Amino acid sequence: MVGTTLVDIRKYITSLSSDSGRYYLVCARTGDRPVPTRGLSFESRSTARAAARATEQYRTTLRRYDPRLPSYDVVVCERSRERPADGESTGSPRLSSTLSTPVEVGAGRNRMRSAEHSPDDSLIDFCHTVAAAVFETIAESSHDDLEKTIMDTYVDLAERIEQTNELCLCLLESMAAELATTLTPDEQRRLLSTTVQRLPPAPSAADPIASTLSRLQTVSLLEGYAIRSRSGELETGVRAWTVSIDGYAFDGATKGENRPIVTLPLTLELFRQYPTRQLTISDVERPESDPATCRVRITTESVERSPSLVQATEVTRR
Repeated sequence: MVGTTLVDIRKYITSLSSDSGRYYLVCARTGDRPVPTRGLSFESRSTARAAARATEQYRTTLRRYDPRLPSYDVVVCERSRERPADGESTGSPRLSSTLSTPVEVGAGRNRMRSAEHSPDDSLIDFCHTVAAAVFETIAESSHDDLEKTIMDTYVDLAERIEQTNELCLCLLESMAAELATTLTPDEQRRLLSTTVQRLPPAPSAADPIASTLSRLQTVSLLEGYAIRSRSGELETGVRAWTVSIDGYAFDGATKGENRPIVTLPLTLELFRQYPTRQLTISDVERPESDPATCRVRITTESVERSPSLVQATEVTRR
């Protein structure tokens, strides 16, 4: 039975996939491989159809949180096993079936051949998964009125976005802004600690900070990072790190803007990698000589007047 959350639906779709499958899903109009099935294949046409239905359910759920999400005509394609004609690749797709209104195949088919995985897909999938998990947690909390406020802020910001793949970043930016304004750091911590339980569990890692930053780099949220220092106290178990982050997608300085730095995804990943309610992100700096880099200090203990966990508004320039 398919669950109702994005995580549940994605798990179901993944369970249907097979490395040796010949069938995969695309949008008939654009040739795009729809999130969350990009890179997945299925053994049979019937299994692929089940995945297509789940994909439409997934994207319908996403649209509750991002009304600007593109609508796709999800269809099943089959990789041909037949000997190719001269000039045709062995892996040329063949349109197999559709769950939507039939459309002209020609325009979409030309694009199907180049519908390979791109970093933007991982970024979009990550942002939507985080946003949905936070929204679901908000809906079950005493702060359920926040959902409308966040969406109002998102719609206002989205009007200024030209690149459609930046809309998912805009959604998390709107969410962080409203959480930082409305909730205290302790309320943010409780909300995010609950949110993490809706996300897939993270594998154990010897260094949670390195694992967290590597994960964010994998989904194209940052271009690079360096862990400048580590420290720990055996008696208390408190750990601290100073890190530099390059090309952070949520750092307005990389776009020539003076906006707060959104730390929401960083905090959530840290909670997944290092489950603790005591977490502080502080001492955020941006070198004048390298505005695309930001430095932060992360500790596993609370401090007096703990700063926001979702947004860094006080950024020191050095």
